[in-house]
Amino acid sequence: MRKLIYVCIILSCVGSVTAQRKTFFSKSEFGLNIGQMYYIGDLNQFKPFYQSNWSGGLMYRYNLQPRLTFRLNYLYGKVEAYDKESSNALFVNRNLEFRSMIHEVAAGVEFHYVPFTFGKGNKNAGTAYLMAQIGGFHMDPKAMYNGELVSLQPMSTEGQGTSIGTRNPYKLYQICMPLGMGVKLAIGNKLTVNFDLAIRKTFTDYLDDVGSLTYANAKVIDKEVSDDASALSNRSLDGSKYGLRGNPTTKDWYVFTGMTIAIRLGKEKICFY
Repeated sequence: MRKLIYVCIILSCVGSVTAQRKTFFSKSEFGLNIGQMYYIGDLNQFKPFYQSNWSGGLMYRYNLQPRLTFRLNYLYGKVEAYDKESSNALFVNRNLEFRSMIHEVAAGVEFHYVPFTFGKGNKNAGTAYLMAQIGGFHMDPKAMYNGELVSLQPMSTEGQGTSIGTRNPYKLYQICMPLGMGVKLAIGNKLTVNFDLAIRKTFTDYLDDVGSLTYANAKVIDKEVSDDASALSNRSLDGSKYGLRGNPTTKDWYVFTGMTIAIRLGKEKICFY
């Protein structure tokens, strides 16, 4: 009986002087995301989820503290729009189109509304959050012409880089700022699931290859670039040289909304004091 009492005392002491120490891996998560991507710009000014496409990528998250998380992600998707599908007769007559693959890398933080921690049955195992990041993306707007997809940037469709151009050709690598919100839930000590929606503010008006208010001189483009470039610069159904091409006062955006499943890369170490 006396030995049993000693064992209970020892176990009680050990329990009182042990603690869990968080490590780099216990604070780290790696996950996969999948969702929908769409674009807002000159060829789609108002319709959420218009021509949205399945997208996906990878995510790394480091939990700095219960209310703040560092997040790094790679995203791959596609955006597109077509004037022929517009309900506006002016846009239908403009007859432009584009599609572009997007490769994005961005890093930033998640701000949790309530402290977030792992653990089965933990009351803090779920939270809503705000997300703010900065990153870069690669685009390559293309259009179907004579049965083939043609990259539009080398075509100088608005006279970029020609004798009538006021701008140099736009860059295919651009900066973006993903801004959004979501909800996150821990499933036990290992997994998290989150759903978020984030708009991507860009600093280019040429995600869709459309930025100028009016059409460039097709004869100059024909002479200095190519006859294909001339045809792609003005595809209006009525052949007008004086129609409205785009809105130079706004930049283009794209949006991703989806789900991420992440696994924790390690667990806390037991420390004895």
